[in-house]
Amino acid sequence: MKIVFSLFSLCLLFATETTAQTLSSKQVDSLVELTLKTFNVPGISVGIIKDGKLIHAKGYGIANLKTGSRVDEYTLFGIASNSKSYTAAALGILVDEGKINWDDKVTDYIPEFKMYNPYVTDEFTIRDLLTHRSGLGLGAGDLMMFPDQSDFTKKDIIHNLRYLKQVSSFRTKYDYDNNLYIVAGEVVARASGMSWEDFIESRMMQPLGFKNSAASVLRLKDASNSIRPHAPVNGKIEVLDIDWSETANAAGGIWSNIIDESKWVIMQMNHGKYGEGLKQSLFSENVHEEMWSAQTNISAKAVEPYNTHFAAYGLGWFLSDVKGYKQVTHTGGLAGIVTQVVMIPEINLGIIVLTNQQSGAAFSAISNTIKDGYLGVKGYNWVKLFAERVAKAEAEAKKINDEVIATINEQAKKSNGSFNIEPYVGKYTDQWFGEVEISTKEGKPWFASKRSPRLSGELFPYKGNTLIVRWTNKSMDADAFVMFSTDKDGKPAGIKMNAISPLTDFSFDFQDLDFKKL
Repeated sequence: MKIVFSLFSLCLLFATETTAQTLSSKQVDSLVELTLKTFNVPGISVGIIKDGKLIHAKGYGIANLKTGSRVDEYTLFGIASNSKSYTAAALGILVDEGKINWDDKVTDYIPEFKMYNPYVTDEFTIRDLLTHRSGLGLGAGDLMMFPDQSDFTKKDIIHNLRYLKQVSSFRTKYDYDNNLYIVAGEVVARASGMSWEDFIESRMMQPLGFKNSAASVLRLKDASNSIRPHAPVNGKIEVLDIDWSETANAAGGIWSNIIDESKWVIMQMNHGKYGEGLKQSLFSENVHEEMWSAQTNISAKAVEPYNTHFAAYGLGWFLSDVKGYKQVTHTGGLAGIVTQVVMIPEINLGIIVLTNQQSGAAFSAISNTIKDGYLGVKGYNWVKLFAERVAKAEAEAKKINDEVIATINEQAKKSNGSFNIEPYVGKYTDQWFGEVEISTKEGKPWFASKRSPRLSGELFPYKGNTLIVRWTNKSMDADAFVMFSTDKDGKPAGIKMNAISPLTDFSFDFQDLDFKKL
């Protein structure tokens, strides 16, 4: 915290001097170095594309705190959900080839595909897979692939969608979804006759001249210049294992760098065209327009400084207006890695920010500051503003967590540290997530998932029939309430869960679980 506030005076001076005009490379350097320190991010890579050329490509900081290796413009990052635009484009290529249509039914290609509501199943189209309007809640079912090391296969995920209940009417509301992009990847595979990974690499990356990227971390030919994820654990930044399930590559598996990813952005802003004289085309103008057209409305307010009046999701892209210009963008987040791509096509501007710490404020501060220079926006110190927002959010989350811990300690004091877990002991199962077990481990009350072993941790009495599980892996920041329901005899019969912290990643969709005691 001292680091953040000690930099504010420097940050204010920097903002007033630079945001009124486009930033020079030295000013971008200063901005990124400030961002690294303010948000405690080990490494960042930044690319700026203007008028079809990559005018700034540079890495900053440390790729891996264990080895001390440095970030450069060739350093590979997981781009996470920025992979979704590749999946949408892959389907667009198949549309151009006449192998599919956007509004074909999913069951025409994946007969076993089923949603909870039979009507939704029958009407679900390829377009619906890409537009976050299925009726499922935010991140529904993500626990099947997040955190990693679970044993759910792609087949399991597609099958288990039928057990996830819609929380809104079909095609009426935006709620971000990952699992349906996994299904979209399977449509690519079945319609093309090759895996999603092979399609992305052979039909997209190779034609565009990607040199180092791959459709998944396990397919990297040379991973020597790649980052490791980092996250704060008990107030200290720690190196994490790469947390990703290969089953979900179509939703977020691609690894790339500034040099390769800039080719993707340039091709996008050229409406699918690439190569010398733009004589080659990855996809047609019609497909380009479809991907960049609003499909699902997202609530937006006319907030300064960009006067945004509309926001929507297209096919693999977020769409909005900024200062009267159309903005096309996406973000991506894995454990310990977050990324962003921003395009303002009317001024031929593209911005790529890749980071190896899970601070979305960091990439937003950088991209907004660069963007402001081109839009003529003055006086906004984004590093300071985002630092204040982060501090406020973290303080609110700490207050909630401290209150929970205080209650746990109070309960322990009342019971002299003893807690009878026996009434709760047993196996419980959820239709889509499978089995968990409540037991004792080395004398401690314990929660353990059978299919997702990282969801394992000690249980603590909280209030009534609600316990708290504190996961062994602290980097997840996802401790949860474990709420037991009882039968007519007052015995535990089921479990529901909710995350404790409002900062817990939405992919820990505990709220969608409904365990019944076996």
